[in-house]
Amino acid sequence: MSKIDEEAVKGGQGQVMVPETYRDSIGTMEQSGKRKWVFPRKPKGKYTNYRELVSYFLLLVYFTIPFIKINGNPLFMFNIIDREFFIAGQPFYPQDFFILTLGAITSLIFIIVFTIAYGRIFCGWICPQTIFMESVFRKIEYLIEGDRNKQMKLDRQEWNTEKIWKRCLKWTVYAIISLVITHFMFMYIVGYQEVFNIIEAGPFANPTNFIVMILFTSAFYFVFAWFREQVCTLVCPYGRLQGVLIDKDTVNVFYDFKRGENRSKWRNGEDRKTAGKGDCIDCQQCVVVCPTGIDIRDGQQLECINCTACIDACDEVMVKVGLPKGLIRYATENEIENQTKFKFTGRMKGFAAILVLLVGFLVFLLYNRGDMETKFIKPMGSTFFVRDGKITNTYNYTFLNKTNEKKVVTIKVLEPAHGEISYSSTSKITVDRDKISKGTINISFPEAEMSLSKQNITIGVYDMKGKLVDSYQTYFEGPFKLRIP
Repeated sequence: MSKIDEEAVKGGQGQVMVPETYRDSIGTMEQSGKRKWVFPRKPKGKYTNYRELVSYFLLLVYFTIPFIKINGNPLFMFNIIDREFFIAGQPFYPQDFFILTLGAITSLIFIIVFTIAYGRIFCGWICPQTIFMESVFRKIEYLIEGDRNKQMKLDRQEWNTEKIWKRCLKWTVYAIISLVITHFMFMYIVGYQEVFNIIEAGPFANPTNFIVMILFTSAFYFVFAWFREQVCTLVCPYGRLQGVLIDKDTVNVFYDFKRGENRSKWRNGEDRKTAGKGDCIDCQQCVVVCPTGIDIRDGQQLECINCTACIDACDEVMVKVGLPKGLIRYATENEIENQTKFKFTGRMKGFAAILVLLVGFLVFLLYNRGDMETKFIKPMGSTFFVRDGKITNTYNYTFLNKTNEKKVVTIKVLEPAHGEISYSSTSKITVDRDKISKGTINISFPEAEMSLSKQNITIGVYDMKGKLVDSYQTYFEGPFKLRIP
């Protein structure tokens, strides 16, 4: 959607395209390429209150999850170094990574479906960058330096006592919060106990961990103290992705140009409709409140994160001048242009169907993941031996217990059915929860039944209730026998 040529609108010619110079550059950058610092006014209003509630809830979740355990397992932990992974208290292993891969694909499809239908609501309401920036760091900035005008005044003035102590205080608090965020991030990787142990031991006992912690803290500090909205406009790929996914039936934050144009300053007692003027009084409040420095009246833009600050700012002005709210609102482009209501398109339904199928398949895989994974591998270089009319092979077994309870299992040969097992220790093998048990067994078959020098066999593992928990197919070696037809 483009700017409106006022004369064309007056003449009833509708929406006319004019040079879109605002699309040729980023709103936070000068023509020379120099950074244009954004000083957004502190937002207030209905949507701001709702977003703050969502933000505080998600912050509570972020700082609480590392301390929650289910059956003694972390609620969520992704320890790449030690290959320990827990999701919803359930252990996952490298062998289960195909499930995580499918989960990642499902999440991508969900993002696509959600973006097609509801645009960048995720960016404005749920994105960690937005939550930390607007609900933590920006609020500290307002508390120390004041609102927009005071911040701009402080930025312009010389480095006197006031500016030095305010900036130093703000930067110090930013550094502390960045350090806290980093520590909690590491709790998601190694667990809170290990993080507390590292802190207690001190930096000299764990120099590598200390350096990594400082690097991540510096990265967080850089992003929230300086880079800020540039993450959304220059780095994040989601902004580029949404340009491909959204269409005229996508819900986004839109300016109702049909109602708002021609925009002009407010005059008391004026009949704006008779004068051919729109409801937009060109107060610029939707611009000064924007955290990415854009003018929403120019139309849908890459920099817009759907944070709703402009909606609250515009509604506040509309109430003051006695005009209806909703000049800027959540809407679709078709709703603005053609007064049509939001509906699910065929593309939305198609992606939603794919999403439902993937979620169903993912739930099936999680439910049928199996309580235990078993392997029986012949030791390298080993061979068979014959004794008392029986051929015997040796196998090393590895049992991985994926449940949250201890398992006691026994081993049986399923096929062929006449195999005998002799154990190195006991026939009942105990595998603790979330642990691996290893050992050795010998499997023997009567020499007369082994007609092949290498034959497939299936070994089953049973729990104490007689339930088959897993099976494994391997091969059994024997002496070569010449077949004479």
